[in-house]
Amino acid sequence: MILNPTDFEGAHAVDSYGPGFFRVAGKVHQGAIVVESDGVTPWGGLSDLAALTELAGRIDVLFLGMGDQIAYAPREIVAAMEAADIRVEAMNSPTAARTYNVTLSEGRRVACALLPL
Repeated sequence: MILNPTDFEGAHAVDSYGPGFFRVAGKVHQGAIVVESDGVTPWGGLSDLAALTELAGRIDVLFLGMGDQIAYAPREIVAAMEAADIRVEAMNSPTAARTYNVTLSEGRRVACALLPL
């Protein structure tokens, strides 16, 4: 089988992750982050709604990475995102990063908010 690299056409994709960090578009970021096609923003974690509501009008779906565990998205986040017309999908951070990359490669308006492992 021949594997072809994905072309993200200049968009920021999650390259890798490890304990406490994420590598996005070749640069290492420590701690929690929000990733969208045009950049990375530090994120204060689940209590930091401002960083997430700033995505309104730019994305349709937010993949919420809950660290190394699968957990429900906090109700406050879901309510704030619904008010901004953004759908939230909660999963563990590795799955959120991969799902973000695949969906980004399809040209969709997505972001991921990732808690570190």
